[in-house]
Amino acid sequence: MPAGSAGSVPALSEPMDKPTVNNRWADLSVRAASALVLGPLALFCLWRGGLAWEIMIGVAMVGLGHEWAKLARLRQAWAFAGLLLLIWAITEVFGVNAGLQAVIFVGLAAWFVLGRFAAAGVPYAGFAGVCMIWLRHRPDVGLEDTSFLILVIWGTDIGAYAVGRLLGGRKLAPRISPGKTWSGALGGLVLGGACGAGLAAVTLGAPGYAFGAGLVLSFIAQAGDLLESAIKRKLGVKDSGRTIPGHGGLFDRLDGFLTAAPVAVLLAASMHGGMGLWG
Repeated sequence: MPAGSAGSVPALSEPMDKPTVNNRWADLSVRAASALVLGPLALFCLWRGGLAWEIMIGVAMVGLGHEWAKLARLRQAWAFAGLLLLIWAITEVFGVNAGLQAVIFVGLAAWFVLGRFAAAGVPYAGFAGVCMIWLRHRPDVGLEDTSFLILVIWGTDIGAYAVGRLLGGRKLAPRISPGKTWSGALGGLVLGGACGAGLAAVTLGAPGYAFGAGLVLSFIAQAGDLLESAIKRKLGVKDSGRTIPGHGGLFDRLDGFLTAAPVAVLLAASMHGGMGLWG
């Protein structure tokens, strides 16, 4: 069925989650605990590659599909999640090109059956999932390229969180996400780019070029964060779900990857004659 009404949405001039000085660091311990559990698991799958990485991406795509169906007020959330599982399966069996085509065709079919908003969840999660599989499977440089993307986005998230709460200051987009500041955005950009340059330094890449590529991906990741915040604002919800303690749902944790992964693929495929993304 098409997406229904999300209910009463607070006025945009009335922030839902404006932080105060006293609770500025209230979620730090829970966020850190979640990161200590999920971070090593993700890094292990990244290092192993192959089936371990593919299964992790598949689980993430299914979880994102389920969350999106809940946001869209669909009755059969797991059935919608199955659409993302279908795209993952097509990618596994027939390759990345077939997976990308599946995203388009499944998304169009969902549009006719479920409505525009519900269908938007298919390319939103689907393209990123297929791109993450392609990036890790690049011959010779797949591990480094995917590590580059992950480190840049993790650095962006950490930099934005820490600098934004330490310095505060002018709000970045108060009508969309009252907690985000310009200082946090700049801190995320700098640390994200520095993480990319650091990887280049230890892999004998080009730190200067990697810093620039890191800035691009950090900017796109933060734009993805704002996009997800705008969607939640429109729907009148604080988090996309409750999957990850301290972080909310999978969309809350992976929003940067959803927009940055396709851009990373374009960079990796086109720059330096197909050399590693990091330099």
